[in-house]
Amino acid sequence: MNILSVKGLMKQYPGFLLDNISFELPEGKIMGLIGKNGAGKSTTLKSILNLVNPDAGTIEMFGKNFFENEEECKQDIGVVLGGIDFYNHKKLADITTVTKRFYRNWDDQAYEKYMKTFSLAPDKKVRELSSGMKVKFMLALALSHKARLLILDEPTSGLDPVSRDDLLGLFRQLVEGKGISILFSTHIITDLEKCADYITYIKDGQLLRSAGKSDFIKSFQHLKEPGDKADLSLEEIMIRTERSRYDV
Repeated sequence: MNILSVKGLMKQYPGFLLDNISFELPEGKIMGLIGKNGAGKSTTLKSILNLVNPDAGTIEMFGKNFFENEEECKQDIGVVLGGIDFYNHKKLADITTVTKRFYRNWDDQAYEKYMKTFSLAPDKKVRELSSGMKVKFMLALALSHKARLLILDEPTSGLDPVSRDDLLGLFRQLVEGKGISILFSTHIITDLEKCADYITYIKDGQLLRSAGKSDFIKSFQHLKEPGDKADLSLEEIMIRTERSRYDV
């Protein structure tokens, strides 16, 4: 079963067009969304969530039309997006008190567990948190209402290498232990190598490829140059593709 299905997604801004983006995320899998800054990753995620109104396309979540069942679907998704901030002088506990009112399946025990896992103190104020700790707090909120799908925009950005590895390990635990599906954008290619099952690659608003990780890597081996002895890595694929002036 596909937990998320995106078909023909389009969004136009002056000077930019997100054009005909389509992909599917099966239940209990992790998909990495990659592309350089400005490629359309954040626009794709915000369009999927109807935070910006797409010009065309259909979104299905949990087998339902998302736009027709938005309120119900959002009960089962956890979201962490960049650029969203809290009141700097509020305590984390106060923000949590407000947030939990929106979710009928809020789990206080899960919340306390993730706060402890991320070493977050409820009496801390937002202004006392580093960028990485703010990401962890948003993740704690997103994981505490029994979400079946996580949609995350650059969730490992700002984290130190150890914290990043811990978070990627948590992603695998959530997928393998609870069947949760995860769609996350990233520019850190090693994140994908460690945890992604599927990869969707957007370049200049265009979908280059969406496939299982091994099939994705195989499909770009034509970019190898004379003298390359080993198969191209994900990082090398992205470097060579972004340098290319031609379609791949």
